[in-house]
Amino acid sequence: MIKLEKINRAETLRYLGNSSASVDGRMTALLDKCEGELLGALNIKYLYKILPAKDCPIIVGESARAHLEGCDRLCAVCLTLGAEVDKLIRQASVRDMAEAVALDAMASSAVESALCELDEVIAAESRGSFLTWRFSPGYGDYPLELQRELLTMLDAQRKIGLCADDSSVLTPSKSVTAIMGLSGTPLEKRRQGCAVCNMKEKCKFRKAGTRCEF
Repeated sequence: MIKLEKINRAETLRYLGNSSASVDGRMTALLDKCEGELLGALNIKYLYKILPAKDCPIIVGESARAHLEGCDRLCAVCLTLGAEVDKLIRQASVRDMAEAVALDAMASSAVESALCELDEVIAAESRGSFLTWRFSPGYGDYPLELQRELLTMLDAQRKIGLCADDSSVLTPSKSVTAIMGLSGTPLEKRRQGCAVCNMKEKCKFRKAGTRCEF
């Protein structure tokens, strides 16, 4: 079980395009309010499955193959913050758009924190293995449409209520699917960042002169 006690404030500000130096009392009060609401709405659920890498049907495209080079297994994962978070953001958008934007950024930060905790869970189960970082559909030439196949493989709709529509949009929206490679020997550090991301031309972080830390 993953339970967050707080939301990473610096990460939230980065999603908002702000810095800690620019936060005044009004912003602090808004973020405090949003954090309390969001923590009350979180219902973090996840699934993962470790599979042989050889001939695995969810390894599609050169980006995914390069990412898993040297790995004999992979771990398919999905995680969601739950439907109540979507509801919270939707309700806020009706009464106060600034609150809705802050909640959305804070929820994105919460997803990343929850995924980092899930990494620890997987690392503990696969003790003695070396893991790659998470690689999600939409990175490089790894098709976004693979989200539906990953969810089907994990039986995510039935088990945790996570699904993808015909456009591969996840519901609930604050959710992630990904694969990670596992190896019994140390792995060469893989290149990551803007150069291998298919969102680089329309990324809000790049436009602001920052990075998403992928």
